[in-house]
Amino acid sequence: MLISVIIPHLNQEQYLRIGLEALHAQQNYTAEIEIIVVDNGSNQLPSSTCSAWPDVRLISEPMPGPGPARNRGIKEARGNILAFIDADCRADSNWLAAIEKAFADGQTHIIGGDVRVGYKSSRPTFLEPYESIYSYRNNEHIQEGFSGTGNLATLPSVVRSVGPFAGIDVAEDRDWGLRAGAAGYRIRYVPEMIVFHPARETFAELTQKWDRHIAHDYERIRSNRLAVLRWLGRAIAVAVSPLFEFRTLLFSPRVSGPWERILAFLCLARIRIYRGARMVDILLQGDGRAISGAWNRR
Repeated sequence: MLISVIIPHLNQEQYLRIGLEALHAQQNYTAEIEIIVVDNGSNQLPSSTCSAWPDVRLISEPMPGPGPARNRGIKEARGNILAFIDADCRADSNWLAAIEKAFADGQTHIIGGDVRVGYKSSRPTFLEPYESIYSYRNNEHIQEGFSGTGNLATLPSVVRSVGPFAGIDVAEDRDWGLRAGAAGYRIRYVPEMIVFHPARETFAELTQKWDRHIAHDYERIRSNRLAVLRWLGRAIAVAVSPLFEFRTLLFSPRVSGPWERILAFLCLARIRIYRGARMVDILLQGDGRAISGAWNRR
């Protein structure tokens, strides 16, 4: 068995180096692996980082977006299993073993795993506790019919059936997952398949993420007048929703201690109020395409 690990990359060489080190420190698996890093227009190619390991191939995809980068990696892949992880993610030491075990039954077609926030130090930042609870709930996404592509594995035959990932004008992970479900494939959640994602460093990075999600969501419904009216009600609900989150904040196992829970609430309130206001703003503009077309180009 050969597992092809596909990593889209854009100006994140420091994180990529950490991620590749983690992939080369995997345990308890027997499959062969190949690692394909697909650069998507970085200011400088991560050539020195990738050349440190003989099983890492560096290729380029000029079409902007993580979806096109993953599609290019798929074309280059030779594996029986395609495993996707983001350049800024660090795989748990048993990540490959969990993937190998999940596909061993011959009945599994698509899996997604747990995404956790990796704290930089023992002193949490303003964003880390919030992101630990709310930002990477991949088990819930899978219940909704899709997995985040930063921790996803599937078979080449499934990709041929479902088709490629979409470009930057849509949320490519949700789009691909829902198309897979429509084609009859079930995505299975594998909790042992763990990756660690760094929290965003600034509040502006968090708002940029939500700008894209809000714009993607609005583009899906803007031609439906009734859905547009519901959008306004949803915006209000989002803004006041932190008042109903106290149980989650008090009992979530993803954070510890009262200080982390206080930070999580403060950040939650700030971002939910921002989201509600942004939803109203896009509703008044009537067009989210200018935002939805922006990935993390810089």
